[in-house]
Amino acid sequence: MIKSKIVLLSALVSCALISGCKEENKTHVSIEFMHSSVEQERQAVISKLIARFEKENPGITVKQVPVEEDAFNTKVITLSRSGSLPEVLEANQDYSKVLDKDQLIDRDAVATVINNVGKDVFYDGVLRIVRTEDGAAWTGIPISAWIGGIWYRKDVLAKAGLEEPANWQQLLNAAQKLNDPANKKYGIAMATAESVLTEQSFSQFALSNKANVFNAEGKITLNTPEMMQALTYYRDLAVYTMPGSNDTMEVKDAFMNGAAPMAIYSTYILPAIVKEDNPQNIGFMVPTEKSAAVYGMLTSLTITAGQKPEETDAAKKFVTFMEQADNAAEWVMMSPGAALPPNKTVVTTSTWKNNNVIKALGDLPNQLIRELPNIQVFGAVGDKNFTRMGEVTGSGVVNTMVHNVTVGKADLPGTLQASQKKLDELIEQH
Repeated sequence: MIKSKIVLLSALVSCALISGCKEENKTHVSIEFMHSSVEQERQAVISKLIARFEKENPGITVKQVPVEEDAFNTKVITLSRSGSLPEVLEANQDYSKVLDKDQLIDRDAVATVINNVGKDVFYDGVLRIVRTEDGAAWTGIPISAWIGGIWYRKDVLAKAGLEEPANWQQLLNAAQKLNDPANKKYGIAMATAESVLTEQSFSQFALSNKANVFNAEGKITLNTPEMMQALTYYRDLAVYTMPGSNDTMEVKDAFMNGAAPMAIYSTYILPAIVKEDNPQNIGFMVPTEKSAAVYGMLTSLTITAGQKPEETDAAKKFVTFMEQADNAAEWVMMSPGAALPPNKTVVTTSTWKNNNVIKALGDLPNQLIRELPNIQVFGAVGDKNFTRMGEVTGSGVVNTMVHNVTVGKADLPGTLQASQKKLDELIEQH
């Protein structure tokens, strides 16, 4: 007992003697940055960025918290309940809406960073995708993006005497002419499984025909003439894809192995094309009917609510730093070709210009970046992004509807009507 008291007293004396250190601690701030880049090479890039930031801001320490994407939601819930949510989170536009709904985002801090960086630094249309449901704020600061659309092999189309497709009808004509199922060659590889990729792929055609799951008042608008036209078209196009339920792997494999000269897929197909194919032979188009509509996913850095003022200030400095040209370029270049920069300054950096993948792709990255203003997603209407779209996607009603009319040959009007009813009931419950 006496020994314990002596040890305690020694500790107190030591503390008093180094009281200068205590004063330093008051000015030093530690924050956490939670992201889903669990791969070692990605963590190394982020570590380098953090080291650079800490050197420029000696009063701030940033700790990485890498979490597997599948476990991200559970981790956020657990940490928020215990009051230990990291100050900065990486999140896509869908998950950011959930965070905002649960009041876990510091809207004012996010707005401050966007204004510090400059709204005009982001490509047109990008900030619209991260608008809150009420249209009054943003859910995060975009740092990378990917888009989906139709990829095609120029030489195969030319050999068949086909123009490179620019609209629905030309795409359908090309798929029909190139289809040769007897020899296991198909006109187009596209998603028909009950999967998220199917909803994403179909959404581009629907939105290009002015059909959305929600209207401006937040009502479900699935059973409309515009949606019927889009669903009919997608079913007609799917006649020329591989039989059965096709998902990510089947679509990518069919395009890469030459079974289909066209495919509906994301920019994440480009690294494989650079590695195994001739990028100069690859063309890209977006579904275009009444307007052009490309599905896109933005990754943002967001700042969480409920932190101490000094932690929030440190978080704002860190995210602002991450949006500087060279730093944002290093983030995007963790997935060269697959990820696109929503920040205009990235393409001016040597990191972007001198990247071997970007150079191999020629003008294609610039073409893809020019499509960023055409990003449209179900549930985004004007300046509103309806949070309940997450529940719609989670229910699987839309991708099941598409699967049933393509693979299952179900009746279109009846399927559309039944799907509308299911979504109406889902939204009423919430």
